[in-house]
Amino acid sequence: MKAVYYEKFQGPVDVREVQDPIVSKGSVIVKVGATGLCRSDWHGWMGHDPDIVLPHVPGHELAGIIVETGLEIKNFNVGDRVTVPFVGGCGTCPECNTGNHQVCDNQFQPGFTAWGSFAEFVEIKYADINLVHLPNEIDFVTAASLGCRFITSFRAVIDQGKVYAGEWVAVHGCGGVGLSAINIATGAGANVVAVDIDDKKLELAKKLGAKIIINARKVENISAEIIKVTGRGAHVSIDALGSQETSFNSVSCLRKRGKHIQVGLTTGDHKHPKVPMDKVVAHELEILGSHGMQAFRYEAVFEMIKTGKVQPDLMLGKTISLEEAPQALVNMNKFENLGVTVINKF
Repeated sequence: MKAVYYEKFQGPVDVREVQDPIVSKGSVIVKVGATGLCRSDWHGWMGHDPDIVLPHVPGHELAGIIVETGLEIKNFNVGDRVTVPFVGGCGTCPECNTGNHQVCDNQFQPGFTAWGSFAEFVEIKYADINLVHLPNEIDFVTAASLGCRFITSFRAVIDQGKVYAGEWVAVHGCGGVGLSAINIATGAGANVVAVDIDDKKLELAKKLGAKIIINARKVENISAEIIKVTGRGAHVSIDALGSQETSFNSVSCLRKRGKHIQVGLTTGDHKHPKVPMDKVVAHELEILGSHGMQAFRYEAVFEMIKTGKVQPDLMLGKTISLEEAPQALVNMNKFENLGVTVINKF
C-alpha cells in the first residue's frame, strides 16, 4: 500500500510503498476514506511522543470502511462505515473498567503506538470497544475532521468543563481544537470569547459562534480584558494551543470557582508552564486536563451534528492528496492553514 513514511525524527518525509497491515484476532483493517492532518502528527514527527517507534507512518484522525475483521470481532462487519477515537482502550485495565478508555493504561493510538492512517489501509486494535459506527448522514471527510480535535474539545467542554447555557467560556487559540471548542460551547448555549493572533482565524471563530473576539497582539493584558468583557471572568477557560502564555492566561482569566481545561499539548520549553497558584487557592479554581474521548460518547456528538447545534463542516479548511501530505505535515508549525486539512485522495 501507499503511505506517508519517515525513518528519522525531524527527517525526510515521503510517500512510498510499504507492507499492508495484517489483521489480528481482536483487530480490523480499515480502508481509509479520509484522514485529518493534525498538529499532534507534527509533534510525533518532531520526536515529542515517546511511544513512536521508527520507522513510522503517522495519522490518527480517520474514517473509512472495514475490509477485514479478526476472528474475535463481534460488533463490526466487513463493509461497515466507521471512525475511531485517537486514543483507544484495551478494555481490561482499571481505567477501562470504569469507562475511561481515553486514559487506558495500555492505550492504542493509531499514528503513535502503531502505524497510522496516512495510508491506504490501517489496522485498528481492540476494535470492538474502540470503533464507532458512522451514521450515513456523515461523510468520511466530516468524520475525519472530527478527529482528535473536535472529539477532544467535546470532552473538554461537555464532560470536563460541564458547560451550561449562559456561561462564559474563553478559548485561547483558534486552531482546530480551539475552533471546535468554540462551536461546541456555542452549541451548548454558552457565550464564547475567542483569543488568537490571526484575524482570519478570529473571523472564522466568530462564524462558529464566538460572541467576542480578541487579537492577542493588539491587547496588552489578555486576562484582564476577558474579565472586563465577561463581567467577572470566564466560568470555563480552555487552553487550546499549549504554551506558557496561553496556559497562564487561561487560568488567570477565570472568575471565582472557575475551571481551566488544558487541551493543547505543552512540549519542549512549554512542558511545565507557570501557574498562578495564588489565584487557584484564593478563588478555588479547578485545573483539569482533557485527553481524547471514549468511543461510546460519540453518539452525543452525532446527535449535536444531526440537530444542527454544531457544524464541524464549517471548520474544514481544505482537502489534499496523500502525495501532498508530507509537505503539509512538516509545515504545520507555521500555522498557515485556516481550518482543518483532510487527506481524501489516495
